[in-house]
Amino acid sequence: MAQKPSIPKGTRDFSPAEMARRNYIFSTIREVFRLYGFQQIETPAMENLSTLMGKYGEEGDKLLFKVLNSGDFLRGVDRALIEQGETGKLAAQLCEKGLRYDLTVPFARFVVMHRNELQMPFKRYQIQPVWRADRPQKGRYREFYQCDADVVGSDSLINEAELLALVDEVFARLGIRITIKLNNRKVLAGIAELAGAPDKIVDITVAIDKIDKIGLDKVKEELTERGLSAEAIDFITPVITLSGSTAERLDALAELLKDSETGMKGVEELREVLSMTDALGIRADVELDVSLARGLNYYTGTIIEVKAKDVQIGSITGGGRYDNLTGVFGMPGLSGVGISFGADRIYDVLNALDLYPAEINGAAKVMFTNFGHAEALRSMELMRKLREAGISAEIYPDQAKMKKQMGRADALGIPYVAIIGETELAENRVTLKDMTTGEQKSLTAEELVEALG
Repeated sequence: MAQKPSIPKGTRDFSPAEMARRNYIFSTIREVFRLYGFQQIETPAMENLSTLMGKYGEEGDKLLFKVLNSGDFLRGVDRALIEQGETGKLAAQLCEKGLRYDLTVPFARFVVMHRNELQMPFKRYQIQPVWRADRPQKGRYREFYQCDADVVGSDSLINEAELLALVDEVFARLGIRITIKLNNRKVLAGIAELAGAPDKIVDITVAIDKIDKIGLDKVKEELTERGLSAEAIDFITPVITLSGSTAERLDALAELLKDSETGMKGVEELREVLSMTDALGIRADVELDVSLARGLNYYTGTIIEVKAKDVQIGSITGGGRYDNLTGVFGMPGLSGVGISFGADRIYDVLNALDLYPAEINGAAKVMFTNFGHAEALRSMELMRKLREAGISAEIYPDQAKMKKQMGRADALGIPYVAIIGETELAENRVTLKDMTTGEQKSLTAEELVEALG
């Protein structure tokens, strides 16, 4: 008996209905990327391991999928490494390539390789799958899509504001109510500096990032465990418990950080970005969140996170400002800002709220019945006219009873069935049935195109 087939853990098959929904998300994001002047690139699924290794930290290196060299991959390998269990060194000899872990490092490599062809600032978007050898669990996969947009080669904060407007437009089109949270790495650095613990910025931000989950008292306990003094915690407490409107919190933050040049620079950058959101007509709530510290070791300025209002789920989009994107590839000093949409989480939100349009089932708009050779030929003539008008159409390929043909249209969610029998053939007309209401109309070819257009 043949073994039942399976797929690797952490990967998924997608049915036609699921693909229709996913493509709705991708096409919506892609249309808005283009609307804002971003240009699409693609990079290979495989990169040289020398490109990927060392860019994501020690844990990230462990999660890279490595690809065995072609042919006799053991040729030239130090066999002693096998006996000694030196898997890291062994992998370096067995594998020269790996599957991309994210879209950012390949993008940095792309910019360096093609710098003489690019017009700076360069606005790029990329929608492609990435792979991570992570432990699969709910909401975490080994293969998943990222939808990234970045502007490199410009320090202007207009880029941050434009990305916020882009995010707002995407979710408005998808019908998802969101809150956009903002912070700035310089603000976090200023807090650590004035707390007398500039070397503990990571410890501070890891702890305060949990305030919504564990509460202020537990955050204080964790700060103590991480070596912060009572005086430092007393300074941090009013910073992370700011209240009032975003403008009021910014004013209070400026007062608290007035003795830190770095911190005040972060406050001013936040003010400037927020001042532009009104001019751009952003509809979503935009709020200051001093506890926001995503990608702390990566971001150098603005930090962005987007949360869905009506579904309990993690961030559905995130990003921020980074300096020296391409420095690891020998091209220092290139600043940029970018965002990444979490397509899989957006998919889950749309499913939970049932926000998909009815017409995105991916099936044809109309199916023609088949009751014989002459009827089928007439159907093909009409299908050609419909397709020329941009209307999707198909024909039931076999002669079959009406019930069976209607059953297929119903199962696929095809909204209309076009019926050509002996009567319609003789009168040079077609009967169009609305599968939702059951209403039927007798139409000419021209009327059919108009009715379905």
